[in-house]
Amino acid sequence: MAVRVFARDGYVLGRWLRRTLRVAGVVERVNRLEAQSERQLFLLGQEASRTVRALPDGIPLRRAEFSVFSQFGDDGIIQYLLSAVPVPDDRFVEFGVEDYTEATTRFLLQHDNWRGLVMDGDADNVAMIRRAGWYGRHELNALQAWVTAENVNDLLTGAGVIGPIGLLHIDIDGNELHVWNAMTVVDPAIVILEYNAVLGPEHALVIPYHPAFDRRTAHSSWLYFGASLRALVEACAPRGYAFVGCNGAGNNAYFVKREHLGRVREVTIDEGFVMSRFRESRDAEGHPTFVGGTDRLALIRDARYLDLDQDAVRTVADIFGI
Repeated sequence: MAVRVFARDGYVLGRWLRRTLRVAGVVERVNRLEAQSERQLFLLGQEASRTVRALPDGIPLRRAEFSVFSQFGDDGIIQYLLSAVPVPDDRFVEFGVEDYTEATTRFLLQHDNWRGLVMDGDADNVAMIRRAGWYGRHELNALQAWVTAENVNDLLTGAGVIGPIGLLHIDIDGNELHVWNAMTVVDPAIVILEYNAVLGPEHALVIPYHPAFDRRTAHSSWLYFGASLRALVEACAPRGYAFVGCNGAGNNAYFVKREHLGRVREVTIDEGFVMSRFRESRDAEGHPTFVGGTDRLALIRDARYLDLDQDAVRTVADIFGI
């Protein structure tokens, strides 16, 4: 059974409220409350980390889940992988972190004292990270950048991040596969790529590349983005990466360099695929519609994906026969 720590709900004030409080001149009070809550979170997180690091070899990743700062159970998955994978370097890179309140690498930074580079396209988000009380206590570099296939290597090189690193997470709501395919200057042991579970496990699909892609404006439903799990697995395999599973929420896929697999078991797409159950769909006015499951495909039936098997751009309706 998965270990879960979701006590951070009492800590996360929400971005709007946090910014309002800061503008109102009560930054010190907010920081004190955050520090007190962080100490409580870390007591829970440390215990959960010890539990998942003692789990047996070859378990499904979802059994290791817990959340301190990650949106879903990825904090626990990463702790489990670190106990089983001989990671050669304690550096991470994460793209698309917003203000780092919820992030896949923050527990890794603060609990395991890893070094890291994080990027987000919003300057206000990056400014909030740099103002955080813990920012100066760790070796973290937060940069404002819109990451594309054209600039990703220059961004990494300019930040001094090249060669072997421990972990890479790309979560930019759209061009994950294109950016990953373009990336050549780093050699991560563990790779986490966001996938679009609505596309299912059977087809190798990815959005046609556009450097300015934004899922909020690309389609009114907000469901048109990214790549299918199979497309990611087939892109990672030639680069020497084994697919080891997905998180229980059905949005992050995990890959480990074969030479670092250690005690982690490689799985097939059918074994590892998880259908997402969170409901992000919107109507034309931007209001949540809470459509779930395979019914979400009908909302993007007019959207066009690159079908990698046929090397052709096709509509969702044509691909899935709906």
